[in-house]
Amino acid sequence: MLKMFKRLKSSAGYILLIFALLFLQAYCDLSLPSYTSNIVDVGIQQKGIEDGVPDKIRESSLAMLEIFMDEGEREKVDAAYTKNGDIYEKNRISSEEREELNDIFSVPMMIAMQAEENGVTAEMIQNMPQEQLEAVAAQMDEAKAQIEAMPESIITQSAVAYVQQEYAAMGEDVDSIQMTYVLISGVKMLGMALLIMVCAVSVTFLSSRLAAKLGHDLRNQVYRKVISFSNSEMDQFSTASLITRSTNDIQQVQMMFAMLFRIVLYAPILGIGGVLKVMETDSSMTWILAVAVGLILALVLILMIIAMPKFNKLQTLIDRLNLVSREILTGIPVIRAFSREKHEEDRFEVANRRLMKTNLFVNRVMTVMMPLMMLIMNGITVLIVYSGSHAVDQGQIQVGSMMAFIQYTMQIIMSFLMITMLSVMLPRAEVSAKRINEVLSTKEQIENPKQPLHICPEVGTVEFQDVTFSYPGAEENVLSHISFKAQKGETVAFIGSTGSGKSTLVNLIPRLFDVTSGKVLVDGVDVREMDIHELRDKIGFVPQKGVLFSGTIASNICYGAKDASQEDMKRAARIAQAEDFIEEKEDQYEDPIAQGGSNVSGGQKQRLSIARAIAKNPEIFIFDDSFSALDFKTDLALRQALKRETKNATTLIVAQRISTIIHADKILVLDEGEVAGMGTHKELLQTCPVYQQIAKSQLSEEELDV
Repeated sequence: MLKMFKRLKSSAGYILLIFALLFLQAYCDLSLPSYTSNIVDVGIQQKGIEDGVPDKIRESSLAMLEIFMDEGEREKVDAAYTKNGDIYEKNRISSEEREELNDIFSVPMMIAMQAEENGVTAEMIQNMPQEQLEAVAAQMDEAKAQIEAMPESIITQSAVAYVQQEYAAMGEDVDSIQMTYVLISGVKMLGMALLIMVCAVSVTFLSSRLAAKLGHDLRNQVYRKVISFSNSEMDQFSTASLITRSTNDIQQVQMMFAMLFRIVLYAPILGIGGVLKVMETDSSMTWILAVAVGLILALVLILMIIAMPKFNKLQTLIDRLNLVSREILTGIPVIRAFSREKHEEDRFEVANRRLMKTNLFVNRVMTVMMPLMMLIMNGITVLIVYSGSHAVDQGQIQVGSMMAFIQYTMQIIMSFLMITMLSVMLPRAEVSAKRINEVLSTKEQIENPKQPLHICPEVGTVEFQDVTFSYPGAEENVLSHISFKAQKGETVAFIGSTGSGKSTLVNLIPRLFDVTSGKVLVDGVDVREMDIHELRDKIGFVPQKGVLFSGTIASNICYGAKDASQEDMKRAARIAQAEDFIEEKEDQYEDPIAQGGSNVSGGQKQRLSIARAIAKNPEIFIFDDSFSALDFKTDLALRQALKRETKNATTLIVAQRISTIIHADKILVLDEGEVAGMGTHKELLQTCPVYQQIAKSQLSEEELDV
């Protein structure tokens, strides 16, 4: 999975923008519980008065409070207020100074409230005899020590109550103060909620865009890699597996990354921020948070241990289902001919049922996760309320603070929950990423040379110099010590029994495989030293199985020659003996060709494949048993036209029928990968026993005598 991140280097700017948006969203998310707490504690309980620092206070009230302060505290209070008539108004102060003033005011305000309840005024205290003052001072010190030992929330509440009384005494509208505070807090919360929405939408958009780009790039890279594979690499991965890796696997990775930026990056930010906020709110209940996180981690670990092996198996089962489906769909004619429909249905059912059972198991395991998570969340909420209610009763925290603690705890649990929800996708995406990387990291056996040779001393020649070839991992050679040379304009044919290595031999020329030893030279240059595209541009290759692409007849003939004119296309069709049946079509050259050429016969498909090679106008033609589906008359006419129209091109023909190659300039007879004979038809009839056997099995006595 880490290798997938490296592919996002070009999108680093978008990723940084996503990070910034997520931090902004987390800040707003984590601020909302504080505002909720303040609305309950300050807006409702304290009538909009935040603390014990009054914005304005009467001179007599301040004088009463300063009686219970020391000299240093009086100086700080006097510096923070300016006298305006008989009212003292608070100056602009910092939050640190306000917090210090709140600590200074809280205890004196509580003592002053008790004194006022007993009818004691500042003037009465100031006019007391010295002995009585000392006795009152001792009592005040004792009361001050008792008050300071009380919970901070009770002291603050008493100070706020004193400020409320002071405002009421000055004629201030306390209800208006409360309503203003609640409205301002509500507007701020709405603004943050709007900002959260904008951030969430932006992050989702950018994440989807990044994931889609990654999916596009991966599909492109996998496609280009597979296109460059030789037959050896294609044998390493089955076609069904490559299809799954190019589609389902990349889709899994794309979905994973779309959620990764939105959830995996956001969850830690929210979780860590929530922990810090919880520590600020009330550290006495953090043990509840530890219990919640421990339970969630234990649950996820158990579920992953159970489900992970199944995730690894899932993609393999999809490969198997694709393989069976592909075999059945391509082999429908054979299945029907042998009445094996029931057998194939059972085979598909086995593969389908195995995939279904594995999917059901994985989904059932993951389905259990959500109810258990909700149970943990609700249980933790009950535990917080139970523990917090005792703290509220004892005056250690306020109701709003307990509500904020619940919200922060839920945010922390939700961050873990988001990661666990992603854990459903992560194992499968991890498996998919490994399968994609297997394709992309596969070393190609056929590599383009770093410094290819472009100067060719000869034109249109093909030469094998002591060529030996064996397939990777095979113990025996398919070809052994093959040597021959085809000059420009010559026709060289290859014949032999099935499995003698004819097709393998011609596949070495366009470098579909590389020789094990020896050399294959085209135009006098070793093919391994030539640019692959330049080499294959010289060759018109017609494989054993005629392959057509969905489109039109014209698009298939001009497939290898995009610049071919109408005349070039018709000439190629005429040489390939395809002109007659094309002109019988309703739309002629624009007549549609279905996928795989399923709407034309085998012979027509072969002739169109041959026309495709001719339209390319190459130096070298390679026909790998490309005349097998043609009748003798068409075969003869095609070879005569080919010889006449392409006399300057070198032609290599793999054939099963001697009649196809009887007029070749040179015939190589292969037997178990070795050259059993080389020469013309007449020469081989006299000198090569293997050729004689083939000839006797195909030709009459009269034809042999001729």
